[in-house]
Amino acid sequence: MAPELMADASRDRLAALTSWHADWSGLRVAVLGLGVTGFAVADTLTELGAEVLVLAPAADEDRARILDVIGARLLTHPLDVVPEELASFEPEVLIASPGFHPDHPVLEWAAESGVPVWGDIELAWRVRDKVAAAEWILVTGTNGKTTTVQLAATFLAANGLRAAPCGNIGIPVLDAVRDPGGFDVLVVELSSYQLHHLPTAGPGAVHPLASVCLNLADDHLDWHGSPEAYAAAKAKVYANTRIACVYNRADEATRGMVEDAEVEDGARAIGFGLDTPGPSDFGVVEGILCDRAFLEERRTAALEITTLAELEPRGLAAPHVVQNILAASALVRAAGVPVGVIHDALGDFRLDAHRIQAVALAGGIRWIDDSKATNPHAAEASLRAFDRVVWIVGGLLKGVDADALVAAHVGRLRAAVVIGRDRTALVAAFRRHAPELPLFEVVADDTETVMPEAVALAASVAAEGDTVLLAPAAASMDQFADYADRGRRFHEAVRAMLGGEADDHDAAEDGTPGSPA
Repeated sequence: MAPELMADASRDRLAALTSWHADWSGLRVAVLGLGVTGFAVADTLTELGAEVLVLAPAADEDRARILDVIGARLLTHPLDVVPEELASFEPEVLIASPGFHPDHPVLEWAAESGVPVWGDIELAWRVRDKVAAAEWILVTGTNGKTTTVQLAATFLAANGLRAAPCGNIGIPVLDAVRDPGGFDVLVVELSSYQLHHLPTAGPGAVHPLASVCLNLADDHLDWHGSPEAYAAAKAKVYANTRIACVYNRADEATRGMVEDAEVEDGARAIGFGLDTPGPSDFGVVEGILCDRAFLEERRTAALEITTLAELEPRGLAAPHVVQNILAASALVRAAGVPVGVIHDALGDFRLDAHRIQAVALAGGIRWIDDSKATNPHAAEASLRAFDRVVWIVGGLLKGVDADALVAAHVGRLRAAVVIGRDRTALVAAFRRHAPELPLFEVVADDTETVMPEAVALAASVAAEGDTVLLAPAAASMDQFADYADRGRRFHEAVRAMLGGEADDHDAAEDGTPGSPA
C-alpha cells in the first residue's frame, strides 16, 4: 500500500476508536513516560490488545517487571534524541505523559512524522464505556483544583451517586474508567499539561456535564512557553460543556474563556464569587453562601447553602476555600444535588494536609502549613487570610516573577524568611518594596537543615498575634521530594522547636482565621 494510503487508513482507524468495545487489536502505540499516568496508559492498551512500546528515561523496577508480564515493550533511553527503535516501530499514535514539554525531541519527531499525539485524558474518554459511561465533571485552574474536586466528589457521594475524584489529583482517569464497580460521575482534575493535548473537536473531544476554570495566574510558563499558551490550554476545559460552564466572577480571564467557548446548546454560564450573586450566580450575602442559579425564582430569591459562621470552626472560612466551596456547589447543582445535601456534607469535610493546615498554637503565635501554595497566586490567597504574617517563602519559581506578590503584601508582613535555590529574585523584591522589613535567608542547601533553620529564624521574630505561614509561592523539588515532604518537615521542625508548648488541639479546632471581604 502506498504511504499516503496507509496514513489515511491509520487516521480512519483512529477515528473509529471511540469505545472500549472497538477493535484496538494490533494498534501500534508508543507511550512516552512510565510514571503513574504512563503505566496506566500502557496497562489499558495492552488489555485492549494493542501493540505497545513504552519509552522512558528511567523505569521503576516493579513497573518494568509488570510491563514485561502484560506484554508491553520497554525502552529505557535518555530521550535527548529520538531513538531508532521508535522510528522502526512506526507507531500509529503516540500517547504522551503530562510531564514532557511540547518541544521534547520525541514530540517534535511525532509532529514532523505526522504521528498523532494523544494524552491519557483523550484515551480515557474514548474507552469510558468499559463498565459504565459515567458523566464527567472537569476542574482546572491555577489553584484550588484538588480541593474543589474533593468537595464536588464528596457532595455527589452524599447524594447517593458513585463518584470518583480522579485525574491530576493522583488517580489516573483510566483507572477510574476501568474500575469494575463503575461510577456514575467522574470528577476530573485537569492540569494545563493534560489540557494541552486534549482536542476540542472530533472523536477524542470530551463532552462534560459541567466544567470550571477556577482562576488564572501565570504558572508553568517554563513548560508552556508563554502566558498566552498557558491560558489557551486552560480554556479548553469549557469546550463542549453540556449543562454548566462555571467561572470566577472576580477573574475576567475565566469569564472570557466561557464567552469564547464552543459549548453544546443549552449550556449555561454560572458565575461564583465572594460578592453578592446575581441571577445564575453563586455568592455570599451577609455571611450566607447562596445559590441563585438553580431555582425557578432566581431573580427574586436564593437558596442558602451554608454560612461562614458554620465554616469557620472547620477551617473552611478562608476566602479562597469559600470560593472552592461555591464552585464545587455550582458543579454538583448542575448534576442535581440538593443544597441541603451540600450543607450536610460540609459538616464532615476537611481540607487535605498542607493546605492552610494549622500545625500548632503556642504563645499566641499560630503556625500554618500551606506548602501546597506552589505558585504566587496560591500564596497570595493564603496571605490574604491572615493579618500579621511571618512569611516563609521560596523554592523553584518555575519562571514566574514574584515581585508583584511581595509588593502587594508587605503591609501585612512582620518578617520574611527566604528558602530555596531561587532566592536572589525574592530577596531583591523584598529589598525593593520593604527595605525596613526584617529579612532572613536560609543559605543551607541540605534538606535536613532547611526547615529547622527557617523555623528557628521565624520564631526569633514572631510575636503574640502573629501567624508564621509557610506559603512558598514556589515548587519544592530544589530541596525537597515534593510539597508534601516540605510540609511534613515544617511540621516536624515546629514541633521539635516548641516541644511541650504547642497546643495542637486548639490549633486544629480553631481552624483558619479570615473570611471573605
